[in-house]
Amino acid sequence: MDLFLRALPLFAMALPITLFLGTSSFIFGSVLGMLVALMRLSGVTLLRWGAFAYVSIFRGTPLLVQILLVYFGLPRLGIVLNPLASAILALTLFSASYLSENFRSGILAVEKGQWEAAATLGMSRIKTFTRIIMPQALRIATPTVGSRLIALMKDTSLASTVTVVELTRVAEQVGAASFRYLDMFLMAGVIYWTINQLLTVLQMIIEDRLSRHM
Repeated sequence: MDLFLRALPLFAMALPITLFLGTSSFIFGSVLGMLVALMRLSGVTLLRWGAFAYVSIFRGTPLLVQILLVYFGLPRLGIVLNPLASAILALTLFSASYLSENFRSGILAVEKGQWEAAATLGMSRIKTFTRIIMPQALRIATPTVGSRLIALMKDTSLASTVTVVELTRVAEQVGAASFRYLDMFLMAGVIYWTINQLLTVLQMIIEDRLSRHM
């Protein structure tokens, strides 16, 4: 109990950082992921293969390696980022590779005949995509996109490797000072579990509301 009370203020300060890491990376990753998905569906060969290469690289290499490359590699190119910015950049690039596939599958799942129906009504392809295809695609992709957010919240723990003081970093530091690593990592695990359970409930609510409109 004494260890919990000692660690509680530190966890309280680290929790917003963890949430900021996860949500900001998810938002930026969603924007980039949608762009990559559209490139994958493009009729331009160069864009299509460029997007394929991006997805292949970031899905095929460990996130930890990507974080270390961003943090230690970019300064060699004259780009110096603080630990938090480095972690956000790496998490964004990593999550975008997965989210792009979620969005792409959602877009492909929409009936192709809707493109033709919209064209007969005189709608442009951009208007058709934004008003008809995209809303349906996002609805279809919601379960997998929500799962990616939950996974991303857990992935933020790797930011501790570049000294970002989030939940895992606090557990490491207090565990090293008290020699009670098991207790500290159990506490951190419970907090991560609580965050993800709340996100799971939120995802279920969103899916339920979207299903009512289908």
